[in-house]
Amino acid sequence: MASFNSPVSIIGANAEKVYARYSNLENLSTLLANIPADQIPSDKRDMLDNIKVEKDSISLPAGPVGAIRLVMAERIEPTLIRLQGEGAPVPLSLSLHITPIDAQSCETSVEIDIEIPRMMLPMIKGTLQKMADQIGAILPAIPYND
Repeated sequence: MASFNSPVSIIGANAEKVYARYSNLENLSTLLANIPADQIPSDKRDMLDNIKVEKDSISLPAGPVGAIRLVMAERIEPTLIRLQGEGAPVPLSLSLHITPIDAQSCETSVEIDIEIPRMMLPMIKGTLQKMADQIGAILPAIPYND
């Protein structure tokens, strides 16, 4: 099993608000719909349009392997949300760790765990680390107090 972790980010909202935002994945639909079109590179628009979000799952286009569906696997309020890959070529999970700091803020980090053969790891580790880093970097920019 390989793990890829984002740097810790500080969010200006309490852990309960952050947990509430992501414990129901349908909240991501609103976030995706509100991304300004001019901020999406033209080569990524089609990918964004093909993301399908439901209350307990999200399906993402994954190039040659088709779509990867991440299903809600575990919720521990307000500290953990874990999604498990379904239909992926290898077992994988994506976890959002939320650590309360005080009543006004919390820390978050993203962890991607994947069971991948050692010989394939050098080919994909950069992509998976970049994915964890990008998700972790987006979290502080999302509004939580609305």
